Amino acid sequence: MIEERGRVVALEAEGAWVEPLQKSTCSGCSVRSGCGQGLMDRLGVRERRHRVFASSDLVLDVGDQVVIGLPEATLLKAAASVYLFPLLVLFASAFLASYLSFGEPAVIFCGLGGFALAWFSVWRRNSRLGHDPQLRPVVLRTTSVPLERAL
Repeated sequence: MIEERGRVVALEAEGAWVEPLQKSTCSGCSVRSGCGQGLMDRLGVRERRHRVFASSDLVLDVGDQVVIGLPEATLLKAAASVYLFPLLVLFASAFLASYLSFGEPAVIFCGLGGFALAWFSVWRRNSRLGHDPQLRPVVLRTTSVPLERAL
């Protein structure tokens, strides 16, 4: 299980919207002046945080710090479908066009067309599977209680 700490920012019946806590080591890094992450921090990009919907059957409040988890197999399948599948289709369609003795512009066009078709099929599949509760992250546990609830 891949785990990440976060803070609950909104609640729904089936779970919670969690904003992952981002860690930065820019202050201790020796190459911070030439690093893209350091530049993004200075430009204020870090303030634009992402939110993740995580299923939960725990009693949570907004502001709770939680640990969310996602099975490794789910992450690996998603990475393979998003990154590997379109790349393989790009190479296969370009190879097929080359094997059929098409000209170089046609080979390039076929490769890009295969990539676009594969990307579109991945996008459609992911939009259908995006609401599958078994593919969502889950809230595993809370890590702290906000000060307001402790009093």
